[in-house]
This record gives sequence, structure tokens and C-alpha cells, in this order.
Amino acid sequence: MPLILNIETSSTICSVCLAKDGKLVDFKEDKSGNSHARVLTVFIDELIKKNGIVLADLDAIAVSAGPGSYTGLRIGTSVAKGVCYALNKPLIAVPTLLSMAGEMLNRTGDQSAVYMPALDARRMDIYTAVYDADGNEILTTRAVTVDPGFENTLLHLGKIFMAGSGAAKCGQIFNSANINFIDSVECDARFLAPVSEARALAGIFESIAYFEPFYLKEFGAKT
Repeated sequence: MPLILNIETSSTICSVCLAKDGKLVDFKEDKSGNSHARVLTVFIDELIKKNGIVLADLDAIAVSAGPGSYTGLRIGTSVAKGVCYALNKPLIAVPTLLSMAGEMLNRTGDQSAVYMPALDARRMDIYTAVYDADGNEILTTRAVTVDPGFENTLLHLGKIFMAGSGAAKCGQIFNSANINFIDSVECDARFLAPVSEARALAGIFESIAYFEPFYLKEFGAKT
């Protein structure tokens, strides 16, 4: 039964969890903002030591694959690849929005609704996708500008739950009674665990050499 290290660095929050058989073993996070380079490897070391195992005991390493923060995704992917390469362990990529949608379903239990996680992409833009209760992608992952026109493209979907760092922007614009908001669903390594477990059992792994996160937007540097 797989023991998986899950890494989430796609937002300003850095979190890591150990999961066995898809169930949480232990968890660490830092919400101070953009601390990934400083705390990620420390968190991994602390989790491993606290739970009386060594990295070689892991069956796989899973990383949140984006979309999200360019720098955060680079750091998480680099660390995950390094561990996989050093220990000859498989790499699992978990779409960030899919992991959030799973937690949203857990919160509501509504099998008839669709789930729309949204991540802040600056200005009035968000990264988003829409999933049904089985985790099937109804609307593919995209970067969109939040405005009434975008809301109109969603109304045929029926009951929608939204959550994530970009949901507040939608709350300012959207008026449809079919769109509901869930508080406090952030990027979290614990949300990766059910997906990484399923992918491990199905043998869905990534190339350590060639895998790249799903940035969606190009990196924008400021002077």
C-alpha cells in the first residue's frame, strides 16, 4: 500500500503531508507567504524523522502541478524531482485545481453540483476549471478575466460551488443564485493525497527528466 509524500507549493502557502493508502499520516504548513525555498526541505526532513521513517521508505512523491505561482511551482517541482531522482522513486503530478475540487466536494457532499476552484491570477484574472462530482473536467483549466460575460458562460452548468483565492473576485461580480461560495479552501498538500493515491495505484507517473508544471501564464518579472 503506497506511502506518498505530497508537496503543495502552487500558492503563497507551503505545505507537505505524508499519506498512506490515501489517508493523512502527518502534515506541516507555513502560511507566512513565499517561504517555500526556506521551509520546504526542512518540512520534509521533519516529517520523515517525526514518523520514524527514511526517505527510502516512500513509495512515491507527489507534487501539485499547477496552475499557480511560477516560482512556487518551480521550487516544489525541483525538490520533488530531486528526491525522486536520488532515490529512484516515481513522480506523481496532481493538478492543483483538481485537488481543491475534491476537497470542495468533501465539504458539501453534493453529488449533483459542479465544482469550480479559482486561484488568484492578479488583476481581475483567475485560474479556474470546472469538475463534476466524479472529478471529470467539465470546463478545461484556463486563465480568465472575471466579468459578467464570463458569468454568463457558466449559467448552463446548473448548481456551482466556488472556492479558492480567486473566488472573492467572482463574488464581487457574479449575481446568479446558482453560484455558491465555500470559505477557507486553500491550496493544501492534504488535498493532493486522494488523487496521488489513485494515480499511484493506476501507475500514472511522470518522467522525472521531462515533467514541467502547468504554469498557464508566462512568468512576469518586475523592475
